[in-house]
Amino acid sequence: MIQDTLRGTGVALVTPFTKELAVDYNALRKLLDFTVEGGVNYLVVNGTTAESVTTTTAEKAEILQFIKQHVNGRVPLVYGIGGNNTQHVIDTIASTDLNGITAILSVSPYYNKPSQQGIYQHYVMVADASPVPVILYNVPGRTGSNVTSDTTLKLAVHENIIGIKEASGNLEQCMHIAKHKPADFMLISGDDLLTLPMITFGAVGVISVLANAFPEKFSRMVQFGLEHNFTAASELLYDFVDINPLMYEESNPVGVKAVLERFGVSTAAVRLPLVEATSGLKDKLYKLL
Repeated sequence: MIQDTLRGTGVALVTPFTKELAVDYNALRKLLDFTVEGGVNYLVVNGTTAESVTTTTAEKAEILQFIKQHVNGRVPLVYGIGGNNTQHVIDTIASTDLNGITAILSVSPYYNKPSQQGIYQHYVMVADASPVPVILYNVPGRTGSNVTSDTTLKLAVHENIIGIKEASGNLEQCMHIAKHKPADFMLISGDDLLTLPMITFGAVGVISVLANAFPEKFSRMVQFGLEHNFTAASELLYDFVDINPLMYEESNPVGVKAVLERFGVSTAAVRLPLVEATSGLKDKLYKLL
């Protein structure tokens, strides 16, 4: 079953850039090996952390093909296709080479602030059009609207919708989904520090930002959690408590890219309107590292 291949730690990959802001394929190769060899269970390509809003259509296609070829089946791939124009999302799905892609991750429509019925109909249209399974993505802090647990549960019965990345930070909402969802519908944490609490009531893992920089330790933490060894998992979790807020202090992926630069994996470069981590943020990160 597809859901079995997407348990554990998925990493929301950054897109490495050169200092001139071109896609840095040498750094991307290093990042892929760093995360896969570090033990992550799958990769998420072209998500929010990848700065997907500032990569071009041509770059997206090149990046996807490069990752497919270099990963070469070592771990499953999830690809981000979402937006606030339902027909454009459907057209993008139709024009994207999804061979070798296990599922798509599709963010709830942003900026429009649709009603729950609008969100529901959007996702039904997307799922009906997709040749691969769909994972919902609820991140109210970015979209300006929440996918309620009732809407999620209505969508969970669709045969081509297999899970949700829940980044609302609302544990009560997540519990409601866990209690009432179909058995094979995946609840996936979208917040690194809430992963262990969510696993206690039914989450199957996480799509993580921190796992870009700490793939081995973060994957072990999640695996301990899935094995219900919460003592060992918590010891690893506490190592991330201080650094996690710094990942978002100047917006994601600014923080994690600064860490990857420190580790020699890629530069800290991001594309406008994001700007590279300030010296103050880098100093705080480097002291923790």
